[in-house]
Amino acid sequence: MSKNPQAIKEEAEFTKPLLVPIKRRSFFMYAGATAGATALLLSGCDDDDNNSSDPAMVNVGSGDVGVLNYAYALEQLEAAFYTKLRDGAYYKGLTATSAEKQILDDLYYHEVIHREFFKAAITAAPATPIKDLTPDFSTINFDNKASVLGAAKAFEDLGVAAYNGAGKYITTPLYLVIAGKIVSVEARHAALIRDLVTEGSFVDSDVVTIATSSIEISKEPSVVAMTANTYLAAGSKIDVSGIK
Repeated sequence: MSKNPQAIKEEAEFTKPLLVPIKRRSFFMYAGATAGATALLLSGCDDDDNNSSDPAMVNVGSGDVGVLNYAYALEQLEAAFYTKLRDGAYYKGLTATSAEKQILDDLYYHEVIHREFFKAAITAAPATPIKDLTPDFSTINFDNKASVLGAAKAFEDLGVAAYNGAGKYITTPLYLVIAGKIVSVEARHAALIRDLVTEGSFVDSDVVTIATSSIEISKEPSVVAMTANTYLAAGSKIDVSGIK
């Protein structure tokens, strides 16, 4: 069944900040402008209390806002990782024209844009975004290629599985469309990183159920949070119990 013209128009306006070519010098301007593009479209969201009963945890909330905050938390983590990566000896040792440097630069810009997109969307709901999370990357050696790419692989695979697993908890059709578009980008990230680690591993059995349905593996928010929390400092670990 075809979409009505108004639905097509809303989707086009909502996704515009993700689709237009973005110059690297001005990507923050585009990311910030997302609030204006989403203000009218997200007015149906309910505000959520993000305070966890455990003061040591950050409760993402429930309903659609909870899922958006959950995605925002994961994008914060990925953006922080690629930001930190750029200060390490491995990244700084790459030549300006190397494929690895260009890939890592693109992933950095994508993840920062995704982070700002979700923050603007939640604010425009109107709802309250979770706080800025503090990462803990003490187990990652940013001077070592294997450590950096291994961590990047883990983060990208986790992000794809997280979006796949959270889709069923989204009740607003437009949000589901956007999540599907963002996870397709995250899957491209994962494929690129996996190929840098081990060529041809982008569809290995640890991410695709090759023997049965040949579909991407998904993970429940509770499972994803257990892994994500190992890379978040005390006071920044996320509580996703409201997503159900």
